[in-house]
Amino acid sequence: MDIINSNEAIEELINNNKMALVYFGGNNCGVCTALKPKVQELLKKYPRIKNAQVDVEQSIKISAYYNIFTIPVILVFIEGKEIIREARHISILELNSKLERYYNMFFQEQV
Repeated sequence: MDIINSNEAIEELINNNKMALVYFGGNNCGVCTALKPKVQELLKKYPRIKNAQVDVEQSIKISAYYNIFTIPVILVFIEGKEIIREARHISILELNSKLERYYNMFFQEQV
């Protein structure tokens, strides 16, 4: 997961890809450090979802712009619109179910 630290880079990721996932976390957050590898592993199943990470400790303005009040947070954008927002206690199984449904809807005909 590439680290993004500018609003412009996030907007480019969101607007230039059909599906984009942005992971907001921090190095001083135990839940974040435990969840991040699980999210990275999950994303291997969905190669067409472009993704990036925002370190909230380094990018406070970006976090404020996206209304991030707790971490970790996962935002999923489809065609530029926020479709999924998962925060703090994130179930990988539920996230997988949601991603799979949208992924199949948008990329099924292209597989």
